[in-house]
Amino acid sequence: MNIKKSPSTPLLRLLLISPRPFEFSETMRRKVSPAFLFLFLSVFLFASFSLYFSSCNPIYASTEISFPSVNLTAISKIPGYSSSSSSLAIKEDVNYLTRHVASIQDSSGVKSVSVLLPDWEVLLIVLPESTPPATASITGNDFLCLYPNNETSPARFSGVLPSTNQTTFKCGLPKRNRRRLPFLSPVLIRSGEEFLVSSPPPEPMMRWTRLAYESFTTENDVVLFVKGLNHRQGINLSPKELTCVFIDETSNNAVRTAVTSSIQEVFRCERPDLTSFGYGGVGNGLNKRIKVSLEIRHQGESSFMMPSVAYYIPWRKLEIERPKALLCASTMVFDVAKFLREWVMYHSRIGVEKFVLYDNDSDDDLMKVIKELNQEGYNIETFFWIWPKTQEAGFSHASLYAKDSCTWMMYLDVDEFVFAPSWVTSLQPSPDDPMLRSLLPKTQWWSDPRPIGQVSIRCNEFGPSNQTTHPLEGVTQGYTCRRKEDNRHKSIVLLEAIEHSLLNAIHHFKLKEGYRTKPVSLEVAVVNHYKYQAWSEFKVKFRRRVSAYVVDWTKGLNPLSKDRAPGLGFEAVEPSGWEQKFCEVQDGRLKLLARRWFEKQTMAGSKMAWQI
Repeated sequence: MNIKKSPSTPLLRLLLISPRPFEFSETMRRKVSPAFLFLFLSVFLFASFSLYFSSCNPIYASTEISFPSVNLTAISKIPGYSSSSSSLAIKEDVNYLTRHVASIQDSSGVKSVSVLLPDWEVLLIVLPESTPPATASITGNDFLCLYPNNETSPARFSGVLPSTNQTTFKCGLPKRNRRRLPFLSPVLIRSGEEFLVSSPPPEPMMRWTRLAYESFTTENDVVLFVKGLNHRQGINLSPKELTCVFIDETSNNAVRTAVTSSIQEVFRCERPDLTSFGYGGVGNGLNKRIKVSLEIRHQGESSFMMPSVAYYIPWRKLEIERPKALLCASTMVFDVAKFLREWVMYHSRIGVEKFVLYDNDSDDDLMKVIKELNQEGYNIETFFWIWPKTQEAGFSHASLYAKDSCTWMMYLDVDEFVFAPSWVTSLQPSPDDPMLRSLLPKTQWWSDPRPIGQVSIRCNEFGPSNQTTHPLEGVTQGYTCRRKEDNRHKSIVLLEAIEHSLLNAIHHFKLKEGYRTKPVSLEVAVVNHYKYQAWSEFKVKFRRRVSAYVVDWTKGLNPLSKDRAPGLGFEAVEPSGWEQKFCEVQDGRLKLLARRWFEKQTMAGSKMAWQI
């Protein structure tokens, strides 16, 4: 008799060759223990059931299982872009069943695209065709990321992308999912629901190292922000090697335009004529989703299309032109809620009329603090900017975004405060006191033959000043000892004077031809940079650098860079004597000035205005 081999074949052969399989001789009966008989019967029954179900049960047939399409999105629908990567070192088999449940169509799963960010973070961008959950009902435990191997991680609501009104979530990539390539996209589901993961497999995640991530349409062109092409400052691809591509996601038709500038992560493209997509050339009546990306053409090689999550938004003129603020301040922020009140109140007092904050995915009470400050009469606008290590690109974006509402923009971090020695005698500045405005040109920029387009202010760097925790009265009150030599500078720039490429570095911009930068002496004004704070605060900065072109402290590159803390290694380990470091000059001038302006008497005693 021919018997098909299987894990149970030896047992079956024994049963078939014995005419009376369960009758043993007296000798055997004496030698075999009851435990052995029980084991024998258990193995036999298990093998029999396995054979039966492997041939009869249809739910294991791969042709009968399909991943619900509502939760799958291709990495890109851009023509010519392949979702398979050349770096797929190990092929992962995901054609398996994990949990049997009802169709996702009847659940709260939403369609999204995924981007793998640094530190194994996964960004999920909900697609417009999905109905995003009401943000008011979202909590940290509402959603999960479900991966193809059935592992989950909590999905945290991050925010809504202003340019496309898309909801975003973040979750961690579980360790087991980091071991194989490609890194496959998770599915966003509600906590508590079950879900079927089966073939066909989900698409690989897009990688942050190469991605078109944001766009901005001006009156004359389209500005595209792309990570992964111009890796180092000063070394950029030629615009002649690039083409901007606008893709109608409905028909997959594409329109290409010339690239006019390629600097850092900013690429400027000519406006597209999209009449072939079914609407007028100026974009009136647009009801389609037009993805925008870059096509790279290397000489003698085939072209490559960058993956993209950026969309073209037609330019529209403001219906009502609003008066511009003379002086605004812009910065990129992350978890600065406890610092923001002091920074806003102080700079508002010396002449800043409006604040434009680029929120880099804060997870503290930032929005609550901003709401309170706006209710108190301060003018603060936020722009959700989730992209990591893109400070220069964010500043370029701000120069475009705020151009209709601001004339001059001061680019300054939240740990930096502008101070002029001449203000020391000021009891309380009045609205008519020029303060910061005194640093701006006295003549109108259009009437000067070589107008000032930028004011450059040097920085003094303050140390921990014996502080071991964040000073409750504020940084101006807690940090009073600094280094002797100044380092770096920050700028106030005329937005109209910024050069076409939007090139910027260390808070200053390249200007159009004919404009000049005016340096300010330390005797006129200085930026108090509270750079080296108490270790509990500084280690957060150590782990999160926002500049794309400044080496992280955790990397062993360029150890003598001025952006590094002297004597600090490559790990977030507190150096011995940190609280006394960088203390060469006692400088309490701004402390005394701020106390005179902002100290209040309350029932609980003396408080600074930002503490109340």
